[in-house]
Amino acid sequence: MVEISPKAVPPVCKVMDYKKFLYEQKKRDKAIKSKASKVVVKEIRFGPQTDDHDYAFKKKHAEKFLKEGAKLKAFVFFKGRSIIYQEQGQILLLRLAQDLEDLGKVEQMPKLEGKRMIMFISPKKVK
Repeated sequence: MVEISPKAVPPVCKVMDYKKFLYEQKKRDKAIKSKASKVVVKEIRFGPQTDDHDYAFKKKHAEKFLKEGAKLKAFVFFKGRSIIYQEQGQILLLRLAQDLEDLGKVEQMPKLEGKRMIMFISPKKVK
């Protein structure tokens, strides 16, 4: 006797082979897990003094990631004394968000965490 639904009133039981029940349950769980979408997070790293050509190159990669449906984690890494250029880093990330406005929306505005200023962009749903 195998208990199928213990929360029902009265509990539902079924007469069957317990090993077969476990096998079917494992098979069901595996099918549900395979259908679940996995969130992929891609990273793009900038410096506070990133030049226009480098910015354009990385922006092209960001567009590709968002078109594939991956989330984008863009961050500016401040090395040593470059932490004094926080405004430049924030301007760079906001510029990226504005350029990618048609492909994705900003999930988290630029925020300083230690030596990194991080911003998350999630892809827009394709209609």
